[in-house]
Amino acid sequence: MHIKSLLTVVCLLLNTWTALAATDNIQLFKPGSYQQILTANANKGFVLAIWSLECSSCIKDMEILAGIHQNRPDLKIIMLSTDEPSASADIQRLLEKYRLTDIENWVFADDNSQKLRYEIDPGWYSEIPRTYFYASNHQREAVSGAMKAEDFHSRFNKLKI
Repeated sequence: MHIKSLLTVVCLLLNTWTALAATDNIQLFKPGSYQQILTANANKGFVLAIWSLECSSCIKDMEILAGIHQNRPDLKIIMLSTDEPSASADIQRLLEKYRLTDIENWVFADDNSQKLRYEIDPGWYSEIPRTYFYASNHQREAVSGAMKAEDFHSRFNKLKI
């Protein structure tokens, strides 16, 4: 009986280790992380794309962002999932599918998601997808809802990103 219990524990540990290893490029977004992102990207233009696994419009945007990333690898794109950290393995699989694992990826890590949303934008009421376009001076524009590739490029041109 002890061997069976030991094997069960070992299997659980291996599964946990595999899930953690597969998601090591996803950072936990907690209070202060937004300021960390702004500081790390001082004087640089970038895109912050907020999404969720349960959002079909988010997946459409992700497809477009994957194409943009492939054509403009110099453009800084940061992906932020509003899902819980327990969904990291599923998030990782989707990022792999769209070849977005080599960019900066975050997942909400605080139980108080409203507080995290407020930190990003007090005027954001949780609709997703939500995309923020930051000029190098951090002037930003926010767009809620799915976008077409032309919409992304128009924002890039407008803000000179």
